[in-house]
Amino acid sequence: MLHRLFKLIIICLAIAPALRAAEPLRLSLADAIAVANDSSLTTFKNRNLYASGYWEWRTFKANRLPSLSLDVTPASYFRYIAQRYDYENNIDVFRGQQLYSASAGLKATQNVDFLGGALYLESDLQYMRNFGDVTNNQFSSVPVRIGYSQDLIGYNPFKWEKRIEPLKYEKVKREYLSRTEEVAENVVMYFFTLALAQTQYRLAADNLAAADTLYAVGERRFKIAAISQADLITLRLDKVNARNSLENARIGITKAQFALASYLGLDTGTEIEVVLPDSPSLSVVPLDLALACARENNPELIARRQTIIEAERDVSKTRAESRFNASINASVGFNQVAPNLNDAYRDLMRQDIVSLSVSIPLVDWGVRKGKYNMARNVLDVAKIDARQQELSVEQDVTVTVGEYESRRSLVESAVEALDLARMAYEQTKQRFIIGKADINSLTLSQNRQQEATINYVTTLQNYWQSYYKIRRLTLYDFERDEPITQSFDKALGVR
Repeated sequence: MLHRLFKLIIICLAIAPALRAAEPLRLSLADAIAVANDSSLTTFKNRNLYASGYWEWRTFKANRLPSLSLDVTPASYFRYIAQRYDYENNIDVFRGQQLYSASAGLKATQNVDFLGGALYLESDLQYMRNFGDVTNNQFSSVPVRIGYSQDLIGYNPFKWEKRIEPLKYEKVKREYLSRTEEVAENVVMYFFTLALAQTQYRLAADNLAAADTLYAVGERRFKIAAISQADLITLRLDKVNARNSLENARIGITKAQFALASYLGLDTGTEIEVVLPDSPSLSVVPLDLALACARENNPELIARRQTIIEAERDVSKTRAESRFNASINASVGFNQVAPNLNDAYRDLMRQDIVSLSVSIPLVDWGVRKGKYNMARNVLDVAKIDARQQELSVEQDVTVTVGEYESRRSLVESAVEALDLARMAYEQTKQRFIIGKADINSLTLSQNRQQEATINYVTTLQNYWQSYYKIRRLTLYDFERDEPITQSFDKALGVR
């Protein structure tokens, strides 16, 4: 977290002077990704999604700890007519009654995971005062009571929670990291869209300048009959087309800058100048390592594993409930009743409570059996879906790794082609100026240079998109040779 905050401060310090001076904001690809991961609306949404899963995990951990609760009823007053038995006349009569009562109870509970029950410790105190013909006070105390309650149907919900909840948190964490890498993929798309627009603008500006120069040269050569009028008209047409291309390129830059600034969370009027990145130092991505990391870290596969365990839980529950239901509650403690508070805690009497309840299905017309069979079918479907998802992810990883390797070599070829195209264009232009090349050769050379430049930017974009897609699918940093979750856990202080 501190590292990210420091990086954001550096970026802000770099941005501030540019904004004050009304100069274009220069952004590298790494800077753009850092800004998006800190300021974009998508990032804020991802953080909230992660926070929801994180607090669900914290709630699960808290439920494993003892809980303490205090229940207090400070005052309760009743005034009513009740039916009472008259022993002297052997009849029931209605009598008025007034009653004031108060109570307080303290209870500590600890879930017992391996048994599936709950151990509790209680202390209660109740006070009651009757008004009317007969007035009396009574205190009822339970200084201490310890007990245990549990269902005896063979289904332990705590055991299944202990298997499912950690997996759910790991899924939430990896979903957050996967969305972060997806943000990087989107930044690559917006970044190179602007890079391509700016490249086309620079090419259009160079073409316009070259067209002006060549047209001026063409006019001089036409005066001495060195070129035909058709060639001169072609040079003038090139000049007009270059001017139109420059204006279209300017519109393209405006749209691309707006899209990138909006996605990064910057002011949409910010003028941005992108700096093309180099290829990373990563030389090769081992396919076996990528597949192993995808199987372990891909959130979609973790979600399928969670679904299988939940289906197994439902099978276990329906199988247990198909036989009979039983529960037990047992406690031992002390209690006493007295007209005053002190005596309510003297000469305590033993209090034992044991209850066992059993529910046995006799005729349910196959309802429970049907639920069990449905749970089994859901489990089978979950296993098939998990296998299909695993094959799909493996195929995606294999194809992406292959694309990455191809695009890595294409970047090197694109750089070489760009250098050759530039040299060929400069030489052809100089030969045209001195009259040793015709207009067709010049136009062909110019088109090849433009194609090589655009191809280089496009190839670089495809390369970086493959790079971040591999990171998203595997959640592994192949440059540092460590899982991305490792740096995430370090930032959270998790060991």
